[in-house]
Amino acid sequence: MKIVVTGASGAFGGAAAAMLLERIAPGDLILLSRTPARLADFAARGVSVRHADFDDPATLPAAFAGAERMLLISTARVGSRVGQHRSAVTAAVAAGVRHIVYTSLLGADAPDNPAIVKNDHRATEEIIDASGATWTFLRDSQYAEAVAGPMVIPVLLSGQPKPDNCGAGRVAFVSRDDCVATAVGVLTQGGHENRAYDLTGPELFTIPEALALAGEIAGRPLAVAPTDDQGMFAYFDSLGVPRHASDIIPDGPIPWSSDDMVTFGQSIREGFFDRVTDHVARITGRAPKTLREVMLAHRASWPA
Repeated sequence: MKIVVTGASGAFGGAAAAMLLERIAPGDLILLSRTPARLADFAARGVSVRHADFDDPATLPAAFAGAERMLLISTARVGSRVGQHRSAVTAAVAAGVRHIVYTSLLGADAPDNPAIVKNDHRATEEIIDASGATWTFLRDSQYAEAVAGPMVIPVLLSGQPKPDNCGAGRVAFVSRDDCVATAVGVLTQGGHENRAYDLTGPELFTIPEALALAGEIAGRPLAVAPTDDQGMFAYFDSLGVPRHASDIIPDGPIPWSSDDMVTFGQSIREGFFDRVTDHVARITGRAPKTLREVMLAHRASWPA
């Protein structure tokens, strides 16, 4: 059975491709990217590497030809990716893909979830459900790596408390590595058809608790400065982050908007991430990484 991975030159896709090659033959793997030259190492191993641009549907029939299962990794641009995903799903099913595994978001199915990013994920789930293919939705919690890197490093560099609008909301941060392993498990196992899995880490943390853990590991206190949603908008404005998805520069340095991030914080504050499941362990056969383990793995990249 041939498996196709979209966005294979990204961090998630590349890790999934490497792990898949531990379980399937190179000839059974197809990797798609807008920049296939970045996948030369996989091509050298006998993997089929193909150009695919979801903004150019003409590239997609040949890209998906021969595939039977697909890992659809959500694209980066909030507000424009639903059209990209629709093009990919339509072309994949027309080419013969019978099962689609999609990297979604925890709480994507909650109608009252205020996170703007939820709208993209739920719309994509609905497109896949209506496509005629069977599916598995992997609804990831917030990545532990995002906390261990992009959240911690600026606080260490600035020496100032991090503004935060998440309040006392809790998150079971999940390692991206565990999400990759779960996706590979679903792609290579049976019995996951038409199921949605909430993927979480093993422990719940508030944002202040997560940064306190980072401070303990770093050997210096890290603090949060609680603020409201308007305070968060002001903070992102000071960093030059675009307010809305429509303001994002295509292929620019910041692929997200402040209304995305502020409503994400609101979603945490209102309890939509307050959930712990055992799906990672049941599908991968191993315990999920703790937030401490992920932070320790990133510790060397933190500024002194």
